[in-house]
Amino acid sequence: MFTNVKRSFRRRDQEVLALDDVSFEVGEKEFVAIVGPSGCGKTTLLRMAAGLDFPTSGSVRVGDREVSGPGPDRAVVFQQFALFPWKTVEENIAFGLRCRGIDADARSRIVASYVELMGLQGYERAYPQQLSGGMQQRVAIARSYALDPDVLLMDEPFGALDAQTRVVMQEELIKLCRVNPRTALFITHSVEEAVYLADRVVVLTRRPGRIREILDIASVRRREGWDTYERIEEVMDLESFVHLRTRIWRLLRERQEDAAPAGIAVKSA
Repeated sequence: MFTNVKRSFRRRDQEVLALDDVSFEVGEKEFVAIVGPSGCGKTTLLRMAAGLDFPTSGSVRVGDREVSGPGPDRAVVFQQFALFPWKTVEENIAFGLRCRGIDADARSRIVASYVELMGLQGYERAYPQQLSGGMQQRVAIARSYALDPDVLLMDEPFGALDAQTRVVMQEELIKLCRVNPRTALFITHSVEEAVYLADRVVVLTRRPGRIREILDIASVRRREGWDTYERIEEVMDLESFVHLRTRIWRLLRERQEDAAPAGIAVKSA
């Protein structure tokens, strides 16, 4: 839960306000995506949830505890895959479990279940450099899920992938969330990705980041039966998807145009 969060930074002799009075809550097993212009504070919010940064004022809580640093109740998936290059797929997934003191038999069972769930069979003893980018990110997601965190934090996890692999990973994540739902905060620059994956989408303004609007996607997904479609392109063709995507783009464009200097045209995305 973010309550009246402000975050300012010192830049030379000037104080820069990055986030201003941001308040929202992520419900249990709810998937919330944050979108907004570059530099609006999306990643800063995620870092504060992870305990890697702290608000200048306001509070960030996970459950009934204020975040004071990293903890085992939260797992982070970064844009860069952050795997140990000297460890195999199995060893990477098992790393956090080993650190927690989980015994070898239990580790093996947990790792095997996530290898199967993420479609990594046959690659258990492969090293990261032997895998494609999409496969590496599957390992990173499996490692985070294996820790059974209360909250999963994802900072543009598919941003470094090519377009086709990104679509495949979005579909894989949707399947994973259906089988094993988690409370998730997801940062992305892609409006389409946010609408496809999230239960709610938080739209931030330009810096200083403020909440422009929060859109309820889950109710539309249920009403329109999005989960009956297996492929993202089928969902993206639906009128309900197009309407939500257009709504978010308009919200983002309004703020860009408001902030543009006189005489400067803001091109559509």
